[in-house]
Amino acid sequence: MPVTDISTDLDALTITITARFNAPVERIWQIYADLRQLEKVWGPPTYPATFVDHDLTPGGRMTYYMTSPEGEKYGGFWEILEVEEPRFFRYRDGFADAENDFAVNTDLPVAENTATFEAADGGTRAVYVSVHPSREGLQQVLDMGVEEGSRESIDQIDGLVAG
Repeated sequence: MPVTDISTDLDALTITITARFNAPVERIWQIYADLRQLEKVWGPPTYPATFVDHDLTPGGRMTYYMTSPEGEKYGGFWEILEVEEPRFFRYRDGFADAENDFAVNTDLPVAENTATFEAADGGTRAVYVSVHPSREGLQQVLDMGVEEGSRESIDQIDGLVAG
């Protein structure tokens, strides 16, 4: 499994996920740069993602929804802050109303995330860091299962690059 570690620091308001992929950095980058590939790995297998907008450039916006087994849609957005292809990208990540033009759901926290990719041992080492605005906001997403969902999502990447 690609995810090698997930650590949460309630004082620093962070979740850090480390993963190791059996593919070069450029191939892992392609997954995030191509919405159809990203849809195959963003969200746990039981909550597949559909991207509506995909602009992985500074100032760009990405909107998506994940569909539950019961057919409910849960929206989200990324506001892209910084990109250095293929090394990293930084973005604001939040929840949105999939039925209302992806309006920001202000009842849930918006986190600032950084995804970093580096060559390691013939593959890629990825580090995903999510910084939350408050301890309460971090606890809220932890209670929603963000660690388990992230692990299930990221662990799908090796299958995609092998296929």
